[in-house]
Amino acid sequence: MSTDPIITCYEEIDWATWEPDDRATLLFVIRCGEILFIHKKRGLGAGKINGPGGRIEPGETPEQAAIRETEEELLITPFGIAKRGTLSFQFSDGYKLHCTVFTAEGFEGQPTETDEAIPVWRSLTDIPYERMWEDDEIWLPRMIAGENFEGWFLFDGDDMLGHQIEFSKAPAY
Repeated sequence: MSTDPIITCYEEIDWATWEPDDRATLLFVIRCGEILFIHKKRGLGAGKINGPGGRIEPGETPEQAAIRETEEELLITPFGIAKRGTLSFQFSDGYKLHCTVFTAEGFEGQPTETDEAIPVWRSLTDIPYERMWEDDEIWLPRMIAGENFEGWFLFDGDDMLGHQIEFSKAPAY
């Protein structure tokens, strides 16, 4: 946990010098008009719907961490992975998290509940935003539509206090 002062205004953050306390990943399997989420059972965001993911361990690349976390949380191995964006989160209590977001076109295995997560398949037209982090409704639909992104967010607990996000077209595959 950072010892930085409490921040309550997005404009107070100097993103040019900002350094995260932790680096993490999210990975979303998207295939056949559906997206695979998890119902997170513990840790930051417990009780929310999100993609599988978690902290990057020393020596891991973000992609390696995304694969490992998906294997640990759902007992599947994703493939056809593409980096889609980054999210920088400043929490008002001082905690800072940088997240690299990936999509995958498929996986090996069967999505299985673990002590960390419950698999949740949803149609791309029926995303449960009311059960997700507030920022997801900003970038997730545009990621699904084929855009990449870089976003910066200020949260106070579960409440988003401010944000900035930039989108660009994903390269053709």
